[in-house]
Amino acid sequence: MKKNLLLVLLFLLPFGSRAQESTAHLLPDSAFASIITCGPGDEFYTSFGHSAIRIFNPADSSDYVFNYGTFDFDIPHFYWTFARGKLNYCLSVTSFDQFIAEYRFEGRSVWEQRLRLTNQELNNLFILLCENAKPEYRYYMYDFFRDNCATRVRDQVSRALCHRSLSPENTSDTNLTYRNILYRSTVDNLLWWRLGIDMALGARCDKRCSNYEYMFSPYEMMKQFDTLTVSDTRQPIADPAILLLPETRSPLSRSLSPTLLFWVLFLAVLTLTLLQWHKSWNMRWFDRTLFILVSIISLLAIFLWFFTDHYCTKLNLNILWASPLFIHFAVRLNRSNRYLVYIQLLMLLAAMLLTVTAFPQQLNIAVFPIALILALRLIANLRHRAIPPTQG
Repeated sequence: MKKNLLLVLLFLLPFGSRAQESTAHLLPDSAFASIITCGPGDEFYTSFGHSAIRIFNPADSSDYVFNYGTFDFDIPHFYWTFARGKLNYCLSVTSFDQFIAEYRFEGRSVWEQRLRLTNQELNNLFILLCENAKPEYRYYMYDFFRDNCATRVRDQVSRALCHRSLSPENTSDTNLTYRNILYRSTVDNLLWWRLGIDMALGARCDKRCSNYEYMFSPYEMMKQFDTLTVSDTRQPIADPAILLLPETRSPLSRSLSPTLLFWVLFLAVLTLTLLQWHKSWNMRWFDRTLFILVSIISLLAIFLWFFTDHYCTKLNLNILWASPLFIHFAVRLNRSNRYLVYIQLLMLLAAMLLTVTAFPQQLNIAVFPIALILALRLIANLRHRAIPPTQG
């Protein structure tokens, strides 16, 4: 694959440099460009789909796919780099046949929307892509919402237009947020991933999106390009999407609902707490374990907020329930500062309200029973402190 990619780049790159010296058309009228949209895969990072641009020239049978969603798992400290928001993605080029073969092997669907571009706009797009494929320009700092494989496709098509612009149509989904759009991809078999995403993402993800911003999601971009028009004629910018490759992968099994699991856990903790009060049980081991787990989540949220370049992990109100105060509670338990316990109980109440109101941040609904468990154990520790020791 690397050899084929090198040959493609050697073929394409001269066009990019030539284009800066001349306005002569590189592609004939019979050539076309299209947006390729791929369905979700089995891995989590493929569950949101994928977008690319196809350039086909029947005059010489050249057929290439420009793919902005390429990254290298073998780079040093990959996961640490990704966690800090410093992972570079790059534009790669491959043949259309090879691209389709890879998605057929994975059992993923592939859709195509042929763009209605003038010949000059088609060549503008081709030149932009060839320039972007050069080694000095092909890498970019990935941002899940603002700069990804879909937004790059959208922006390059927009830049290629001559004396006109894209005009997103109004839709009925004008109140959708980034998080709402993510929820469409994390279906019932990815509920635990949705919980993890909701714990990591902050209030910026609950910003109301414009139709143009919807297009960070490959499927949403495909839907938008079905209705997008150009400013001069108000005619569609693309033909309706056609299915090139149907999905053949086996559906993922439905996952156990984390919300249901935590409600069951709450009932179990409530039962144990009542028995503790009646039988004077010692549950220090349980409280310390619980508070340490919450402290770890708190430290991760703080790290993603303050020590990474991720746009979407700032202003994370999950720290209302996954509070750093639990570090203090894990160490001190029933000797914790009483006023800090009261403050934390108010924060837990606020977190439960956010799960219902979704303002200014939507917390995962599973947070409600989690917050109840934490509040119950904090109250149990306060009650244990208030009961005088039994006189012998």
